[in-house]
Amino acid sequence: MAQRIDGKAISDKIRQDLKGEIDQLTALGVTPGLAVILVGDDPASQVYVRNKGRACEAVGIRSQEIRLSVETTEAGLLAE
Repeated sequence: MAQRIDGKAISDKIRQDLKGEIDQLTALGVTPGLAVILVGDDPASQVYVRNKGRACEAVGIRSQEIRLSVETTEAGLLAE
């Protein structure tokens, strides 16, 4: 027999649990964070990064976006 899985409910539960853990860390003076380096102007990548930023904000994770031009060299990227 097939079992229906509610992905949204599972996701909401995971985020709720994660927010609780992040709140505990924040109370101890630790602020979790995510840094993203985006090279170039790919629209799909911009949407992906924006959604990750919103997800971080929703659970209390600090997020930082670093945008570099498409002309960025590998050495420049690694230096960042």
